[in-house]
Parts: sequence; C-alpha cells; structure tokens
Amino acid sequence: MAIRSPNPTSKPAAEKSDSMQETAPRPQERPPRTSPPNHIFVGKKPVMSYAMSAMVQLAQSGDIVLKARGMVISRAVDVAEIVTKRLGNNTFEIRNIHIDTEKLGEGEDIRNVSTIEIIIAKKTP
Repeated sequence: MAIRSPNPTSKPAAEKSDSMQETAPRPQERPPRTSPPNHIFVGKKPVMSYAMSAMVQLAQSGDIVLKARGMVISRAVDVAEIVTKRLGNNTFEIRNIHIDTEKLGEGEDIRNVSTIEIIIAKKTP
C-alpha cells in the first residue's frame, strides 16, 4: 500500500474556515414586523398550523385577530372554529367579525378582494 502525503497546495484547516466564512452567503434579514404580535395572517399553510399559533398567542395575550382575504377566508373561519370549539375547551369565544373589501392592483387591473377579521378572546365570567 502506498501512503499518500498531504497535498502541498491545500490550505491548513484554520485558513480554510476563514476563506469559507468570507464566501458563504449571508442570510437575508427580515424586515421589522409592523403588525401587532397578536395578529395572525391566514394564508396557504395547513389549518392546524394557524390554530396552534393562535393557541400560543392566546396563552400569551388575552385576544388575537385572525386576518384573511380572498380564497383563504374559509380557512380563517375554520381556524376560529377549531380554536373556540375543539382546542380551547370552551374557554375562548369569537368576540367580533369584521368583513370588508379591498381594492388591489393599479390602473385597469384594479379588482375587489374580500377580507375578514375575526377577533377571538378569553370568555369573560
């Protein structure tokens, strides 16, 4: 068996890690959050993902606001029902529901999109 000698052109381990740090792309920083922490924007994730997020927020604060628009309004309603009827053990209630229409787009591409806000809070005795 032949014993290989280290490659004389390779860099020592300490030098390799330094060069790797220089060339590694930096992760993009998120823009600062402008909405309150108790607002949950419902999108295309699974319903239980939003329901668990809602339960965590309800444990930290007294109320949450579920917001959705367009085709995911039904998903927001599902989340509200799961939180109040299934997961909440009858300790939460829907306080208010606000529906509206937003205009999206510019020029001739303007279209109306329905929106909903569902406020869920702890029941008052």
